[in-house]
Amino acid sequence: METKRIHTCTALQASFALRAAVLSILLCVPQLVLSESDEVVLTEWEMWKSSHGISYDELDDMQRRAIWEDNKQKIEDHNQGFLLGRRSFTMAMNKYGDLTRQEYQVLQGAVINPQFAKRGKEVSARRLRYNAKKRDAGFVDYRNMGYVTEIKDQGYCGSCWAFSTTGAIEGQIFKKTGHLVSLSEQNLVDCSKPYGTHGCNGAWMANAYDYVLSNGLQATDTYPYTSVDTQPCFYDSRLAIAHIRDYRFIPKGDEQALADAVATVGPITVAIDADQSSFLFYSSGIYDEPNCSPDHLSHAVLLVGYGSEEGQDYWIIKNSWGTSWGEGGYMRMIRNGRNTCGIASYALYPVV
Repeated sequence: METKRIHTCTALQASFALRAAVLSILLCVPQLVLSESDEVVLTEWEMWKSSHGISYDELDDMQRRAIWEDNKQKIEDHNQGFLLGRRSFTMAMNKYGDLTRQEYQVLQGAVINPQFAKRGKEVSARRLRYNAKKRDAGFVDYRNMGYVTEIKDQGYCGSCWAFSTTGAIEGQIFKKTGHLVSLSEQNLVDCSKPYGTHGCNGAWMANAYDYVLSNGLQATDTYPYTSVDTQPCFYDSRLAIAHIRDYRFIPKGDEQALADAVATVGPITVAIDADQSSFLFYSSGIYDEPNCSPDHLSHAVLLVGYGSEEGQDYWIIKNSWGTSWGEGGYMRMIRNGRNTCGIASYALYPVV
């Protein structure tokens, strides 16, 4: 519903000042002088490489810098729109600034055609609605309730599907036992290929659930993450601490059913369209990207809650790109009942 807002001149100035302050944090990069005697100042590109421990030979450096500069311009143009009140979120340069298009697609990790995505048993939307009405939860955030482990980093491996899967199982085990334990994504990367997953080249989460259903899962402590998929499976059933009995899908495209599941079940495994530079460089605010599609699912994340800010509803998403991305590793995405970015197109949760 559209609402009219009346601002005094003072309020507009305050709003502009606030946006300017946010952008100053995002865009202002300090200059680094090499020595007191030398008036040599590193370029922003060189500082960016240095901050991330990156170096290239001369030819690669030119090509990577061109990509980085193009992304930097996109970020600045977008943030000008935020400053003028035309965009609801900010973007910022991060460690992915010089990725090629192909490298970004690998990073997303769920690039298999959704037409062939494995689905399973579906929960009743009516039952979810009935249970949710009893709770009447206008705001849910499982980060504050003990269900969610720390932000993890998949590295340059398209294993987001494994992090999305472990996150939902971690939440359900906490709900059942009161103990939060980090589960092993590497266990899934190494061992679930016979169930239809593809290591660092993406997978659908139902296939990962099939593996856990048949085998169980170790903790991160006993099976640490390496961000590669070239090693053999080291799974030891004696060390398995997580088991599931089944899993359920949310009715496809039903955002209300998804919200009801979040409110009554816990964190939910979801796939979304993250195939936009605005997602890659998302920094803060409520993500609203008109170009993302409900049918092009390219990345797996964990849905850990929902809320509202100034009349705008949003989802709370846990990503697996480290704490330097987004709002400390999280994103708030617009929740408008239109299945934005396909958040309800492929959503499921484990039954423990």
